[in-house]
Amino acid sequence: MKFTKSKEEEPTAPGQVSIKKRSKVPGVMITQFVEEIPQGKSHPDFTRKPIALTIQEGKFAFFKAIITGDPTPNVAWARNNGDTSDPERYIVSYDPISGEHQLQMPNVGVDQADTYKCYANNEYGRAVVTVTLNVIEVGFKKSKAMQEARLEQREKAVVDLKKTLRTRAEQNEPKKDGEVDEKFWELLLSADKKDYEGICMEYGVTDFRGMLKKLNEKKREIEEQQAQFIENLSSLRHIEIKKPGCAEFEFEMDLKDPNSKIFLFKDGVMVPFNTETDEKHSLRQVGRKFVFSVNGLNPEDAGLYQVDVGGVNIFSTDFKIPVADFLVKIQEVKCVEREDAVFECVLSAPLPKISWIGKNVPLEQSEKYDITVSEDMLIHRLVVKDAMQVDKGIYAAVAGLKSCNAWLVVDADPDPNQRGKKAARKTTQAGGGGTDLIKIAAEQQEKLLKERDERMEQLKQIQAEAAAKEEQKPPETPKPKAKPKPEPKPDSGAVAEEPEPEPEPEPKVEEEQPEPKEAVPPQPEEETPSEEPRKRVRTGPLIPDTIIDPGVHFISGLSDVHAIIGQSAELECKLSSDKCDGIWYKDGKEITATDDLKIVKDGAVHKLIVTNCTEEDNGKYRFEADGRKTEAILVVEDPPRMNPDDLAKFSEPLIIKVGQNATFKLEFVGREPMKVQWYSEGEELLEDNHIRIEKSSSHSRLLLVKCQRKDSGEVKLKLKNEFGTIEALSRLIVLDKPTNPMGPVEVLEASASCVEFKWRPPKDDGGSPLLNYYLERNQIGRNTWTKIGNIPGEPHYKDTDVDHGRKYCYRIRALTAEGTSDVFETTDIQAGTKAYPGPPSTPKVVSAFKNCITLAWSPPSNTGGTNIVGYNLEKRKRGSNLWGQVNHPDEPIKGKQCDVKEVVEGMEYEFRVSAINFSGAGEPSTPSEFVIARDPKKPPGKVIDLKVTDSTYTSLSLSWTKPKEEEGVQDEAKGYFVELRPAENTEWGRCNSNPIISSFYTILGLKSMAMYWVRVVATNEGGDGEPRDLDNYIIAMPPPVRPNFTNRKMKSFMVVRAENSARVIIDFEASPMPTIIWLKDGMPVSKRVTVSNADGTSQLLIPSAERSDSGIYTIIVKNIVGQETFSVEIRVTDDPKPPGPVELEENVPGTLTVSWDSSSDEKRDNHLYYMVMKRDSIKRTWQTVADRLFNNNFTATNIMPGREYKFRVYSKNDIGISEPSESQTWGIVRKKEKFRLNLAPSKPCNFDSAPIFTVPLKTHTTPEKYECYMSCAVRGNPIPHVTWYRNNVSINTNTNYYISNTCGVCSMLILRVSAKDNGEYKAVAENSLGRAECSTQLTILE
Repeated sequence: MKFTKSKEEEPTAPGQVSIKKRSKVPGVMITQFVEEIPQGKSHPDFTRKPIALTIQEGKFAFFKAIITGDPTPNVAWARNNGDTSDPERYIVSYDPISGEHQLQMPNVGVDQADTYKCYANNEYGRAVVTVTLNVIEVGFKKSKAMQEARLEQREKAVVDLKKTLRTRAEQNEPKKDGEVDEKFWELLLSADKKDYEGICMEYGVTDFRGMLKKLNEKKREIEEQQAQFIENLSSLRHIEIKKPGCAEFEFEMDLKDPNSKIFLFKDGVMVPFNTETDEKHSLRQVGRKFVFSVNGLNPEDAGLYQVDVGGVNIFSTDFKIPVADFLVKIQEVKCVEREDAVFECVLSAPLPKISWIGKNVPLEQSEKYDITVSEDMLIHRLVVKDAMQVDKGIYAAVAGLKSCNAWLVVDADPDPNQRGKKAARKTTQAGGGGTDLIKIAAEQQEKLLKERDERMEQLKQIQAEAAAKEEQKPPETPKPKAKPKPEPKPDSGAVAEEPEPEPEPEPKVEEEQPEPKEAVPPQPEEETPSEEPRKRVRTGPLIPDTIIDPGVHFISGLSDVHAIIGQSAELECKLSSDKCDGIWYKDGKEITATDDLKIVKDGAVHKLIVTNCTEEDNGKYRFEADGRKTEAILVVEDPPRMNPDDLAKFSEPLIIKVGQNATFKLEFVGREPMKVQWYSEGEELLEDNHIRIEKSSSHSRLLLVKCQRKDSGEVKLKLKNEFGTIEALSRLIVLDKPTNPMGPVEVLEASASCVEFKWRPPKDDGGSPLLNYYLERNQIGRNTWTKIGNIPGEPHYKDTDVDHGRKYCYRIRALTAEGTSDVFETTDIQAGTKAYPGPPSTPKVVSAFKNCITLAWSPPSNTGGTNIVGYNLEKRKRGSNLWGQVNHPDEPIKGKQCDVKEVVEGMEYEFRVSAINFSGAGEPSTPSEFVIARDPKKPPGKVIDLKVTDSTYTSLSLSWTKPKEEEGVQDEAKGYFVELRPAENTEWGRCNSNPIISSFYTILGLKSMAMYWVRVVATNEGGDGEPRDLDNYIIAMPPPVRPNFTNRKMKSFMVVRAENSARVIIDFEASPMPTIIWLKDGMPVSKRVTVSNADGTSQLLIPSAERSDSGIYTIIVKNIVGQETFSVEIRVTDDPKPPGPVELEENVPGTLTVSWDSSSDEKRDNHLYYMVMKRDSIKRTWQTVADRLFNNNFTATNIMPGREYKFRVYSKNDIGISEPSESQTWGIVRKKEKFRLNLAPSKPCNFDSAPIFTVPLKTHTTPEKYECYMSCAVRGNPIPHVTWYRNNVSINTNTNYYISNTCGVCSMLILRVSAKDNGEYKAVAENSLGRAECSTQLTILE
């Protein structure tokens, strides 16, 4: 009997306890063996647990864990279904530096897919964690749902509508709690929150609360896993069709290891990709942005695309290709400048959005482009507003795999008065389909509704038939199903395992397996009818990509094959067992062996051989065995091909004569359309009067009419179709007579006895070798030409039949088999006349020693018509006028170099040389430079103290000190070379071609901010010394300067009237050129704000300021040295509106409370305050009694009875003052009465009373750096003493607060509030009868 492992029970020694503990790391289970752990000791725990891994077969897999505990725990690894004792397949290691325990599996196999455990034990406890390894084998599907779908497709040859409906009904059966398609969670993890509802509706999830809870848990898990490989993931953009035939999705990602491998999956199947943009799947990386492209779209490209890094899912996106076509395509639009252009199209199915492309750029809704969709989502419209010349071009509409395009033609304004001027914007539109499109869309909508109703009726009918059949069908006894294995009890002899989180329950998956020859004991939980073939049954939770019992699997899968039509193609795969047969499929249909299709099984190798491939053999081939499958595509190509015999004949040169026709013809085969091109010497030939080209599907012919010599050369035929290119080469040789011989004539000798000369052969021999030259001679002064005759084909002749002093002229013709060339006539050559040679070049000193000086020179350009027979060399000491000949007069120097040994050590000499021919010695050359007869000097040493004295963005100034002299080691420096090397180059270049004498130099023409290496080399007559390098590289920039603001009178506060411009100019100095950033209230400035940066200054301009532009603007000037910031507050406001009606009220005798309604600008301007003015009937002048009031009332004191008072209230802000709001006249008219005195009996009166606040303090909110005024009214007898407190600390003696008490009105003024003035303020009134308090809160706005 075979039993699966049950959960292990932790062994405990006698006296040990088993206390479950919770770890900070989720998924770690800890068991403590003692009740109390001694101080300083600890049980094992995981600070980093292994991460679940999904990896391709054959790769390097490993788990890492970091474990703590005192004493140090013992760590062991195990797996559920197998052991880890094989040292070649499982390597256990520990890194003491990082503290990592690793389980490594090189060349991981499918049978190693399992659940692994890591145990950590010490005397105080035990910690356990589980981790899953999933292995993707060749051709194995990653998604279980895809496996089941492919299995159903193989088992069902024909799927009708009834089966489809039944399958859908089965799929829509209520799932168990928590059992949701894994694709649902993968989509949610990468989706925006606004898309959650649509995805839940698509997958039938209604428990949104539970979904969000589980989603958050999954996000935390995936973020933990992603943190192992990436630092940041942002800007996720889901897949969409960007242009016709191409879909893209992108995201931004920072990899921790740039060498991490990135994998792409489609519906769980790994998809190969590369960086070539013309491939099917490609990846383009720009900085931290990754862009995946799917080219050549077809319906099979729809599906779920996933990007994995190191086996961890990073991004998932679902690609759905809409099935729609264009009933009406967009049409060409012609419009006039400044007019709107309209493109419209009608779709066959409703789509909420299609892609619009203008001049290969995707278009979005903006001020320039208006994109709209009709209510029925059939009519899509693009409006190009205010069309200009730059807008003309091709515009395209893309709906899924379909697309259409049309031109936009923009004509100039025909009005001649508008030429050269900017025309006014037009309100008319060009293009659009109008009512015709609406009519077509309405008909299509009606058709779609009718089709939907028909489908609904058909669905109801089929469901009714199915229900009737189910009622008539007798009940069937359900087949026994494989039951889950019961959990063995602890006393059953199996070892119990620690409790661990169970994965979600999944249905059992059965895979067909051929019955093995060896007998396998039956398992009690598997009840299978005897007539059915034996099957492998998986029970319990199924982990994707994990195969407990791998059975027969592929060692190598199928690979895509490209074959040429008519040739053979072979598809081959290899299984792990040679006892398993399989089935071949083509495009989903099973295939059998035929004459042209051979199925071969060679042990474990299975082959499909297609002989004599045809176009019908194109398709997708699949091989299935034991529930495993592998796929590949056979592409039968029909490239251009030529018969080898015809090609060999074509490649033979074609030789013709001038004026004849040349014909080239070659037959070929290949799929149409075929592009045929003829070339001559690399230039394509086009038909004209002299070129005829014939083309057909099987051959091509080139005819060159009346060929000339210039037509000779290589002739090439190039054939190209969609499968490839082939070329055939030949050569055309056109024979003609040679061109005439060429000059100039070089006279070798012109003596009294002979004339010898030579010339250059013809430039073109006409395609035939030169046979002879034909010469004629004429003696100057005579009219006759003497025939010399033919000479061999060498361009050289010696005439010995000459008279002394006579001049001769020669005619020369070249002879070949094709004819005689035109004549070449020489210049006059004189026989026997003296002609002296010209001067040689200036002698150069090769070497100089104390007893020998070596010189060299070049021969003269004018030899005098004869050969040079030697040279005379002369020398002269410095200060002397006499030249002395070095060589003997009768012994001329034969070579062009001479060693002068007759020199005196320490003397300076100069030399000159003259050439000698048959006529004698010619003019001497110019003298050489003076040279001292001494042994060579030693090169100088390194320069001293090389440093940079100044630098700019384009130049660099250096200085140094002359190197020291050391006799016999290094001599004095006579000059310096400055050498420069850019950092990206390896070769040094000299900045000065001639040595400089000074010890300073400025290098010009540097590239701004480029990196350079610099060195200086000292030199003298002995050569160059060793270079002196700067200690470090230099950067072409001024000396580093930390950003600093140069204008110390910059304003930190500005008030701007609304609709006026606001301008802030900041002057600064910084090096290198800094980065300048402007912020408004901590955020980047809006597009309305114009920022202009120049060298040393930055300007911020708001052309037409609005109140919303108010705020604190901050400039950040930053470079590599540091940064500096400065903030300026700009307040945009306008003249304030007056306050509301003013009311007067007397609360305390002798005082008057003035109150008013707020100005309408108070909400928009937090700097708005009020001013109160008073006028009485006696003084009749207006007096300011209160200013900078931020509340809406004021208590006026010293109100005298019998007088009339009027008050005015003004609104004020940073820009000005408003019109006043005036109160009604207030006053008590005193009535005159007769004086009567009634003396009542006197009674003692007591007016004493405890303090009481009649007007309490109000809450205040004041901007920073403004005034704050608080007031209250108190009554009591005796007059109470008032004390002010801030945060329960007395401030009566604090000079920062101005406190007054007038007639019971207590006030306190803070002249300039700051953040430290925040808090609670309290006024306490005390007298002998009691005590009263009144408090308020002051809030300071930053």
